[in-house]
Amino acid sequence: MADETYKEMFALCQALPGPGSTKMIYAINIIHGGYIAGMLSFLIWRWVVSLTLHFGSAFSGAIAAYALAVGVYRISDTLPSIVYALLSGLNAATVGIIALAAVQLSQKAATDKITRILVFLGGSAGLLYNALWYFPVLMVFGAATTVVWDYRWCHNVFNVTRARMNRSRNRLDTSTEEGRAGEPVMLQDVTLPQDLSNTTASSVQRESTASRRGPFPEENEHQVVASPETNVLSWEFGVTVITCFFLTFIVIMVVRGTVHDQPFGFRVFANLYLAGTIIFGGGPVVIPLLREYVVAEGWVSPRDFLLGLAICQAFPGPNFNFAVYLGAIAVAGHLNAAAGAIIGYIAIFGPGIILHTGTMSLWKNLRNIRWFISALRGINATAVGLIYTAVYRLWEQGFLSETFTSGSSLDLDPWWVVVTATSFVGGHWFNVPAPATIVLGGVMGIVWYGVTKT
Repeated sequence: MADETYKEMFALCQALPGPGSTKMIYAINIIHGGYIAGMLSFLIWRWVVSLTLHFGSAFSGAIAAYALAVGVYRISDTLPSIVYALLSGLNAATVGIIALAAVQLSQKAATDKITRILVFLGGSAGLLYNALWYFPVLMVFGAATTVVWDYRWCHNVFNVTRARMNRSRNRLDTSTEEGRAGEPVMLQDVTLPQDLSNTTASSVQRESTASRRGPFPEENEHQVVASPETNVLSWEFGVTVITCFFLTFIVIMVVRGTVHDQPFGFRVFANLYLAGTIIFGGGPVVIPLLREYVVAEGWVSPRDFLLGLAICQAFPGPNFNFAVYLGAIAVAGHLNAAAGAIIGYIAIFGPGIILHTGTMSLWKNLRNIRWFISALRGINATAVGLIYTAVYRLWEQGFLSETFTSGSSLDLDPWWVVVTATSFVGGHWFNVPAPATIVLGGVMGIVWYGVTKT
């Protein structure tokens, strides 16, 4: 694979919904072996490696998440104090990992003033209001904002308004001068210096040239090199795939919002399918969306959500496997746990894989459409801002005890702040792997129990 092709596929994987690592290996195998090879790689991604590591990534990690869900469902509502301390330590360490992911992704997504603003607004807006329709609206707002900014539509309106104000001010000054009474003023011819004349002329020429430029300065444009390797599927196939996806998505959302007495499995699938469609920016973004679309519905308790999140962070593979765990927990009492796990797996991974398949076929054309690239930039920045929302929400429910079985704020004891900071610093400055920081957080939770209960 050419280096340019690899870079473009990497950028495309990061820009579209779904787990970036899974989509990347899927794209590489499609380019080399076709659609069937890509689908097989999606299902058994890193399965050979899992024989050595005892865990896989996407598929085998999902199996581990399902097994975890079965175990958590059998846990009683009341646990020993030492277990609550262990879980609180795991949760505090998880908050540190997610905070680190938010900072790192912000550095990549916030490349200019407008994307920095969108990261900030995404996080702030996510804190101030919660609703199932709210996050998609924020994504659309982010896309529209960067398109307007990159095409300088607001800049043009501002410049026209300022020019009109200046002309009005000049006319007012002229009228004032004409109305004054006094002796006539003798005008003298003034010859501008040669260098000043040249400077003025060159300035006018630069302004004229700048006014003819498009919304994207030529010197900052990225020259795209043709990459025929990405056209392994026909553009007709890509259009068909994307069209069918959005048609089915619309049907699912309409049924979800209008039909009463829906099968419980469909309700879980629809919520997770919506989350899988609007998750831009990688695994950490999935956490706030899943919390709102599953916990807020009352299908999964905050305790089970936090417990599964903390342990799933120690599993290899994408954070999207967490949806498998939630699907198995959510359908308890309605469907078999295995059915819920399959529902979660298909709903969370399906949209990203389907859209990536269709977009790969059209990428040669889409990569040259500036508004499309601008829209993806805004969506990504807004989605990254939502990770900070997840940090706050998880912090507010990370502490578990016999009194707070559904979770309370981690600021009840400074020790949990230390655990969170240890996780953040360990990953940021010392490159400690996430599973190791999770285990360390659990150990620190047990230490806290030993100190406070003696």
